[in-house]
Amino acid sequence: MPDQRSRTGLWIVIGGGAFFLFVLAVFSLVYLTLHAGSNQAGFGGFGDRIGVVDLDGVILSPQPVVGQLKKFGNDDSIKAIILHVNSPGGGVAASEEIYREVKRIREEKKKRIVVSIETVGASGAYYIASASNKIYANQGSIVGSIGVIAEWVNYEDLLKWAKLKSIVFKTGEFKDTGNPARELTPAEQAYMQGLIENMFGQFVQAVADGRGMKFDDVKAIADGKVWTGKEALSMKLIDATGDFEAVVSETAKSVNISGEPTLVRPERDHKTLLDLMTGDVSQYLPDATKMLEQHVGFYYLWK
Repeated sequence: MPDQRSRTGLWIVIGGGAFFLFVLAVFSLVYLTLHAGSNQAGFGGFGDRIGVVDLDGVILSPQPVVGQLKKFGNDDSIKAIILHVNSPGGGVAASEEIYREVKRIREEKKKRIVVSIETVGASGAYYIASASNKIYANQGSIVGSIGVIAEWVNYEDLLKWAKLKSIVFKTGEFKDTGNPARELTPAEQAYMQGLIENMFGQFVQAVADGRGMKFDDVKAIADGKVWTGKEALSMKLIDATGDFEAVVSETAKSVNISGEPTLVRPERDHKTLLDLMTGDVSQYLPDATKMLEQHVGFYYLWK
């Protein structure tokens, strides 16, 4: 009996160990799969490489796009960069930082950088695109929305209904401009509109400079409207229509790459096995930064 129990225990240990190794192998395979393809070039195609950076969704931060662009801009083996855009724009300052990096790569690094607009390249995303060597879009892409927007919710009536009062201590007349607990004064409205007009002027000038157009000609169409890629082409807001594959082919030819170029994408964020098993819930947890996001913001954003 003791020998039988020992053998049973041994098989339980072996079976448990095998199961553990199987689970570990599965998670390792998932981990490697998620990280595979982050750099499609591998060790081949040196000198025949095109960097691809994705600009997706609402732009709330210049990172990681600026860092990715900078890395490709400094890499001599990357002969050109394609900024693959699918964004309605976003924050004024964040959009400007990415715009300046695109412009720096084009002017200082003398490296060709083009934009391929997929579904939408509007407002801040178009602001960024205007700094590139060439803008492509599909005929049905949404392009444009040159303008600035700032908005917030006024809950003054809700406070009155709840018999609550907002108490503010401030050092100047305009320190709490945009306080959602009260209406703007005429002076504050003029002040806010002045800020927006200044940002709007910067946007129009950037497009005029990048597209080789006159300031007044850009301003005449800068009423917040969007157009299809087909319309934008006739308005000189883009250079050509075509899908991503066409952009890759034409970009390769423009930098004298013969044959099929190797596309290189930035490495993805590395996650641990624990992240994969438990999931990353940090985005759902409240923090001080998210609480402060309720203040007034200025956006190059198509809504």
